[in-house]
Amino acid sequence: MRNTSNLHRWSLMLGGLMVCIAAASLGPRKPAFATPSSGFTSSTVTASGVPEITLKTLSSTHQVRIRTQGLSDIHVTTNVVVPGGTSGWHTHPGPSIVVVKSGTATLYDGDDPTCTPQVYEAGSAFLDHGGGHTHLLRNENTVNLETVAFQIVPAGATRRIDAPSPGFCGF
Repeated sequence: MRNTSNLHRWSLMLGGLMVCIAAASLGPRKPAFATPSSGFTSSTVTASGVPEITLKTLSSTHQVRIRTQGLSDIHVTTNVVVPGGTSGWHTHPGPSIVVVKSGTATLYDGDDPTCTPQVYEAGSAFLDHGGGHTHLLRNENTVNLETVAFQIVPAGATRRIDAPSPGFCGF
């Protein structure tokens, strides 16, 4: 009889522990709020399901290599940002080559705790490696900013993924 009593007590304790674990896993978590864009509009042209790319151009003065594995979606996105506008913090699942068509782009890196801006004038370009790297683009000037981005992402992936502020830039 004593063994049955101990077994029953252990079963109740184990059951109670499992309920506590389940309740803790369903309990409140610290919320992660995405930062919305403001004064920021985009238009995108997409080629979906592009087969693997192997591009290699080598000359004595210039070399380019691009190689993908698996199907990709290729996006060409035009962004217009009004003065004071922002993209909001976000990332992309693949790389982007961004050309500043007009205005001045001020880029903030989600990995930079000093929040030091990188400034790109019209006619310049910058690279975003994607893959979870968060960033925010702002127009801190008095005229519209226009950028054009060439992006390669895994087929079917969301082109842009909103992200919470890293917490050290104040916006």
